[in-house]
Amino acid sequence: MKLIYALLAGVVFGIGISLSGMIDPAKVLNFFDVAGTWDPSLAFVMGGALLVTAIGYRLVWRRNAPLFDSRFQVPTFTVIDRRLVGGSAIFGIGWGIAGFCPGAAIPALGTGRWEVALFVVSVIAGIGIRRMVAPSQPLPSPSAG
Repeated sequence: MKLIYALLAGVVFGIGISLSGMIDPAKVLNFFDVAGTWDPSLAFVMGGALLVTAIGYRLVWRRNAPLFDSRFQVPTFTVIDRRLVGGSAIFGIGWGIAGFCPGAAIPALGTGRWEVALFVVSVIAGIGIRRMVAPSQPLPSPSAG
């Protein structure tokens, strides 16, 4: 049942990304082109997502536990380090170059465009390379900040 709800959540996300036009890399890239063909619609999509998430968190945190687990799985590592900043920078640069984030690229695969498939394969390759370079590199302890 847990997997069915995860699939349902992914389908709803994909439909939302598709309806908002965020599977079109030109729309995303125009958001970053502030001095040219700026398109603020991405800000509205993000703002809407933030509003829904804020309401959802308020409702969920009233529960003692999630529906399909014994406790909430909340990250405890709160240190801002080189790995976090570096990964965020790589994500942002890739998003700015390609016009896709991984979440939007998955539903965009349905467009049949080779560029989308290349992006998804590149993301998977990047994950694989990272795992080969540091397969069991432990995370620093939260107190090591």
